[in-house]
This record gives sequence, C-alpha cells and structure tokens, in this order.
Amino acid sequence: MPHSPDYTGPDDASHDPSVQAGVLLVNLGTPEAPTARAVRPYLAQFLGDQRVIDYPRWLWWLILHGVILRVRPSRSAHAYQRIWTPQGSPLRVGSEALAARLQEALRPHGPIRVALAMRYGQPSVQRQIEQLQREGVRRLLVLPLYPQYSATSTGSVIDAVADAMKSLRWPPELRLINDYHDDPAHIDALARSIERWWASHGRGEKLLLSFHGIPERYVRLGDPYAAQCQATAEALRQRLGLDERELLVTFQSRVGREQWLKPYTDVTVRELAASGIKRLDVACPGFAVDCLETLEEIAMQNAEFFREAGGEALRYIPALNDSPDQVDSLAQLVLRHAGGWPEFSA
Repeated sequence: MPHSPDYTGPDDASHDPSVQAGVLLVNLGTPEAPTARAVRPYLAQFLGDQRVIDYPRWLWWLILHGVILRVRPSRSAHAYQRIWTPQGSPLRVGSEALAARLQEALRPHGPIRVALAMRYGQPSVQRQIEQLQREGVRRLLVLPLYPQYSATSTGSVIDAVADAMKSLRWPPELRLINDYHDDPAHIDALARSIERWWASHGRGEKLLLSFHGIPERYVRLGDPYAAQCQATAEALRQRLGLDERELLVTFQSRVGREQWLKPYTDVTVRELAASGIKRLDVACPGFAVDCLETLEEIAMQNAEFFREAGGEALRYIPALNDSPDQVDSLAQLVLRHAGGWPEFSA
C-alpha cells in the first residue's frame, strides 16, 4: 500500500516496544557561523515570526527584506565574532551541555530521553519532535529555556510545537511548562550563583538585573512578561537580603522607535557611572544559557558604556548554564510537571 504524505517511516514509534518519555528543551537559537551569510537566514526566520514582530505582514515584509536584512546581518555577524568559540556558538554549546547533564540527572528516574531544539535555526523543533517519536517517545514534556513567559519567546515555542504536532499521524501525549520565573529551586540557584561570584570577586556597589526587553505595547495587550521579571527580581532581592537601592531592574536589547520596557539597561549603566558608582555587578536572570545578549551586549558593550561614563568595572555574573544548581532545579521542575507519567515513577 502506498505511504500517506505524513508517513514517518519504518521505524515508527507504534512498532517500538521501548516506549519512553521525552523532555524537549527549547532555546532561542543561533546562526551556524559568525558570518553575514549565515546570520541572514537566521535573522529572517527570527524577525519574520509574527510573535516577535506583530506589524501587518505586508508592511513588515517590506521593512525586513528591503532594509533590515540588507544591513543588520553584517553588523550582527561582527558581534557574534566577538564571542564565538572554537567549539561554536556559546548558546549552542552551553545548551547542549545543559541537555546532556539533565539527561544524566533524570536517568535514575526512568526511561526518559532529553533532547534539545532551537526555535530558530537548527536543530528545529519539528526535526527534534519527529526524531523523538522515531525513538519511541509517546509522552513529551516541552521545557522552553525562558524562565519568564512572553508571547515573543515561550508563546512562539508553543506555536512551533503545535505546528510539529500537526504533521504527525500519532502525536505524543503533550505537556508544556509555561514558565518557572518564581520557582523556589530556580531562585535559589540564581542566588547561589551570585553569592559564589561575590565570594570569589568581591561585591560591587550595586547589583543590576538586566532582562531582555519587549515593546510596552505587548504588555498592555496582556503579556505577563514584565510582571514576571519583577517577581523574579523581588524573589532574588529577598533571598539575597538586598534593599531596593542595592538591586535594580532594567531591560536591554530594544530596537526600533517604539517604546520598550523601561528603564533601559544602557541608559541606566551610564547614569550609574555618572553618579559615582565605580563597581557594578550585572546578572541576566532571563537567560538560562549565556549568549550574544549576555556575553557581547552586557559584558562587552555595556561594560564599555560604563567605563566611558566614569565607572571603573562592570562585572557580568555568568548565566547558570550547565551548573549543578541549574541542572538540579530543572530536574525538579521536570519531575514535578511530569508527575503521574509511568516513566517517572522511579
């Protein structure tokens, strides 16, 4: 009998007796190389997502392809070149290490397969879900590596997962973690990483928490992102025993002329230096793994802004990456959300 168009092949999970559960980690993504040629298709996919930019499609298509993709790829490629490692993109390398360590942490709990996908670029959500099905996964937990929910990030992952499911004749049972912005184990992991940094490097005069920004208009339309960022900051403030003068919240990475969430990180960094602050510690609790926005935008660009305005040292505190604390907190999160599935009974 001829195969239907959505036939998944001879190794279809329906014939695999070793049914297991899967955990799909999803991060933002990265170009394959720090070149304009590689950056252009990545940016086209990212900026072409209506969850990210919600302007009328015809208008945004003209702006994106007529202006932005003619100019921005070379500029972004230069930024990627500043942080690229011999192993590749820091986000890709760090996310792969995190997935591998989470796999080990979950191994004692049952036949659980951990995989990594990128929302933009490779490996895609579609490709990884299809691969998990071929491996026999019949129950799938999706964990976007965005602690705070936004339609521009986690919402877009949900879209990608839904699109992937549409192509499967027999999709797996599905659960999805929307956010973990105030999860106690996650807050404790963040706090311990900051405390360890202070123990090794000394403590700056202030701690600035810089989150990725989104347009203010998105919040007015119902996006909970800003409130969740503030909740993460407040939980960290209490856990670290800091007052409102010692811990500040800002938002980075704004583009275009529209008003984004304020206060802006780059403006605040300059103002703090001009006010006499000499040593500023910066952490980015919205990023699970270090990437362009943390390593180049904060640790390089904003450190330079700080020095130019009279400061001495902006010290970036690394993301949790594949640290034992992050692995342990995510393992707890996974086990809690997968409760009741037989593969997690151990």
